[in-house]
Amino acid sequence: MKKTILPILCILSLMACHENPGAGDASGKGYRTPADLKLPSDVMTPEVLWAFGRIGSVRLSPDGTRAVYDVTYFNKEENRAYTDLYVMTLNDGKTTRLTDTDCNEAEPAWTPDGKHITYIANGQLWEMNPDGTAPRRVTDIEGGINGYVYAPDMSKIVYLKDVRLEPTVQDLHPDLPKANARIINDQFYRHWNDWVEAYTHLFVAGYTPGRQITAGKDILDGEHWESPVRPWGGTEQLAWTPDSKQLIYTCRKKTGVEYASSTNTDLYAYHTETGATVNLTEGMAGYDKNPVVSPDGQHLAWESMERDGYEADKIRLFVMDLRTGEKRDYSKGFDQNAEGLKWGDNQTVWFISDRHATDEIYSLDLVSGKIRKHTEGVHNYTSVIPNGDHLIATKVSMSKPAEIYRVDPATGKDTELSFVNKHLLDQLTMGKVEKRWVKTTDGKKMLVWMIYPPHFDASKKYPALLYCEGGPQSTVSQFWSYRWNFQQMAANGYIIVAPNRRGLPGFGQEWLEQISGDYSGQNIKDYLSAIDDAKREPYIDADRLGCVGASYGGYSVYYLAGHHDKRFKAFIAHCGIFDLKMQYYTTEEMWFANWDMGGAPWDKGNKVAQRTFANSPDLFAGKWDTPILVIHGQKDFRIDVSQGMAAFNVARMRGIPAQYLYFPEECHWVTGCQDGILWQRTFKAWLDKWLK
Repeated sequence: MKKTILPILCILSLMACHENPGAGDASGKGYRTPADLKLPSDVMTPEVLWAFGRIGSVRLSPDGTRAVYDVTYFNKEENRAYTDLYVMTLNDGKTTRLTDTDCNEAEPAWTPDGKHITYIANGQLWEMNPDGTAPRRVTDIEGGINGYVYAPDMSKIVYLKDVRLEPTVQDLHPDLPKANARIINDQFYRHWNDWVEAYTHLFVAGYTPGRQITAGKDILDGEHWESPVRPWGGTEQLAWTPDSKQLIYTCRKKTGVEYASSTNTDLYAYHTETGATVNLTEGMAGYDKNPVVSPDGQHLAWESMERDGYEADKIRLFVMDLRTGEKRDYSKGFDQNAEGLKWGDNQTVWFISDRHATDEIYSLDLVSGKIRKHTEGVHNYTSVIPNGDHLIATKVSMSKPAEIYRVDPATGKDTELSFVNKHLLDQLTMGKVEKRWVKTTDGKKMLVWMIYPPHFDASKKYPALLYCEGGPQSTVSQFWSYRWNFQQMAANGYIIVAPNRRGLPGFGQEWLEQISGDYSGQNIKDYLSAIDDAKREPYIDADRLGCVGASYGGYSVYYLAGHHDKRFKAFIAHCGIFDLKMQYYTTEEMWFANWDMGGAPWDKGNKVAQRTFANSPDLFAGKWDTPILVIHGQKDFRIDVSQGMAAFNVARMRGIPAQYLYFPEECHWVTGCQDGILWQRTFKAWLDKWLK
């Protein structure tokens, strides 16, 4: 779930957003969808990249005949996004646009009886007819809501609302109304890109069609933690039982240092009739989240990690018999992750799993305990919903943004349904994407993606870029990104070399876990194996190589800048770790730092930790000799902005050509439209200057 921050307007403004939803209007008011956009070239540009429509949530009607989904388009001139809702009839793919307003409508779903489409606009819950008519506001909650889920019998809903529990400076010092400060007493006071000043709580309210909800019962009243769990959690972390008597939710019931040091979330069942809460996963140490209940209400499936403090642990598929409380790990012996769980019938769980750098659709049969793979290809499925004898799924690749597909589980064949971006894709030539296996320095085989420029000519020589993935345990699969977009990089005239180095999922836990406590070790050698293999090709100019990456990939860039033996002629680091000791002291999720770095800098007896800090990139900056572009956002609380400033300052003090692209309003990502286009232009200009 994305949290859309919208102004709370008066009732007249709210109604104005929905007086004329404009069902079926493909053009919108002003520039909303680039339906008639004619491109001057078949080669992608940053402006074209930001013109693609971005499909969000996809929800099927209870009878399985229709899907409602939201699409976001960015308006460059206004520097803002518009999100509107669409409904599709699945038998023929006919699509109707439901909303066309100056508000953003998001989080679409269906009422359990299938009579209405539901959504959030201006921080409130709305319903409308499936054809987009008769919008009606369901909630009038002070401060707005962040999400919602209807109980199956429609007797009640749960909605998400932020509550503030700590006093402000003005509460403590009412005579200082203009004081601009925070008084902080414990750790975890900021997270990713937000100051932790409020907690998302769950409110259960009675529901009566036609009557507005103005208040609900806070089932976490007074508790200094949140549900769903930061930073990515949404309504997928909640589930009603089919009888509507229990709400199962995800929560980490810890505070301060304890919260910052633990990944131990649990699943709790709140009984609406008694008000009692039961911990369903008591004694399970790692992440337990994203519960889904079988249609008959007898089984609960969820995603589970075994070890506390290890956020990249294997994601297991656990199932509990709700009648007996018996739990079983059905993915034991399955050396892959299981994510995005959905029940089909009462004996089948569908899910997504990464294997060898593509995300495919799998199913678990509870009777036999067997897991079956259903799809295969150069793509990533990002969600799956069972629907009778077929599946409805969203899919991306390095060459195509998300679209909606019908999938035959027997054959794995899919059929596109949505075609949101067909009008742009038909005008573009994408570069070839090639998979190759490279031998590493320790004799293993590593999968490397090669992405070639459009209209690639093997008789010519091209500059090449080594891409360093962040995470560090993020996948280099067939993802489509609006920042690190491989086709956009290739369209700039570069061959991209993207290795699945040590520390990445999809190749088993041993491959994944090698990087923890060894940031500067084998995975760095893997990077060099990938680029050294690629530069042997006659069409790659070995004298024009660049190296780019973000987050841990930025650490990799900074580290390689002092250890590359003059392989590279240009570097780009976005939000990278430059000083590991300061990273440990200033980051927010201490479980991540403790696990991946091996421990604290002051623990002199900890050999793993001391090796980590002895290989901090800043300690090798005296060897830097190559131009470097540093990019960082002021609101990046994962890797503090001072890391980027330090790297840039060091480069300039040493007389190395350097540039610093600073975003005062961006965080660990770049989410603004004009900021995103500027990022792409600066990225290209820097590489062109030194590699062309």
